[in-house]
Amino acid sequence: MRIDVVSIFPEYLAALDLSLIGKARREGLLQLHVHDLRDFTADRHRTVDDTPYGGGAGMVMKPEPWALALESILAGRPAPAESGSRAARPVLIVPSPAGEVFNQALAYELAEEDHLVFACGRYEGIDERVLEWAAQAFTVRPVSLGDYVLNGGEVAVLAMVEAIGRLLPGVVGNPESLVEESHSDGLLEYPVYTKPSEWRGRGIPEVLLSGNHARIARHRRDEQLRRTAARRPDLIEALDPAGLDKADKATLEGLGYAVTPDGVRAVQASERTS
Repeated sequence: MRIDVVSIFPEYLAALDLSLIGKARREGLLQLHVHDLRDFTADRHRTVDDTPYGGGAGMVMKPEPWALALESILAGRPAPAESGSRAARPVLIVPSPAGEVFNQALAYELAEEDHLVFACGRYEGIDERVLEWAAQAFTVRPVSLGDYVLNGGEVAVLAMVEAIGRLLPGVVGNPESLVEESHSDGLLEYPVYTKPSEWRGRGIPEVLLSGNHARIARHRRDEQLRRTAARRPDLIEALDPAGLDKADKATLEGLGYAVTPDGVRAVQASERTS
């Protein structure tokens, strides 16, 4: 996979040289290029913003530097092996609180792409015409980390590149860990423990010492359900009943949920006592 990032603070992306993503870059599993938007300005002050039409607070990023930066990226990418292939149309991801929410499912989807380009906006954002113009050559996707506002897109890009990059083949040493972690199956990850088995008066669940892999798997699944119900009940109610076995349903019912062919829903206290 190739990733290009455009920012007025390219040094912000230096963290992508660290840990597994940095190792993947060095081993050629991931090509990552960071571009300074100011290199595509024409004035001596390297201006990238101006006042908004219609008035209002803040500044808006000018369209021409963005167009030149994106054209440069398109000109520098290898020709696709086959005409009309996915590689012929890179995905332009624009971090924005007005975008679709980034989640694990979207990370998996984007990890299948050949070329991702991230546009790190600042101030009040990028002139909207840039996104309209870019749609001629890119698949444009505004994406949000959540319902809050950041100073710029760089923090979001760091999070998204790490979430996407670790899904690429060879980046994570043990691929099974990708299957067992939070959100991979719609639930939060179960609690984990390591040696010693007793620490400051606290032990670990005895089942983990039993050597009985079936019991351990059931225990971990139950813990996933309990933790998700406590912290993210919305994920419980989004579960597909067809994917739940008899033990899952029993655990959920014990947690106060009703499981029917139509879905999973929390049972009100009045219903439980009636």
